[in-house]
Amino acid sequence: MCAAILALQSIALGLTTPVMIMVADVPQGVALVIGLGLAVLCLLAAGMLRRPWAYHLGTAIQVASLALGFVIPLMFVLGVIFAVLWGGAIALGRKIEREKAAAWQAWLVEQKSA
Repeated sequence: MCAAILALQSIALGLTTPVMIMVADVPQGVALVIGLGLAVLCLLAAGMLRRPWAYHLGTAIQVASLALGFVIPLMFVLGVIFAVLWGGAIALGRKIEREKAAAWQAWLVEQKSA
């Protein structure tokens, strides 16, 4: 789920580039680095989620998305939405891992007693 959220967020962040240039009057080079840079970071983090540090990178991307709201006010709304989805995906993933570990332990106990 985290990878899907980051992939969708990369699209939203990539689309902030023309908005920063046309609406917020951010210089083109700066807008490209920020908008496309964050989009690429989303995709890199999504591909690296097997490593624990990638989750920290994903969280940093959420913070950066919220901070982008100071340039494009709508990003406060989108940033909160993606941050809530990100937090929910992490919480759900942890719950699934706990339940999977418990099921595995129950299976091992059953095998030993059989």
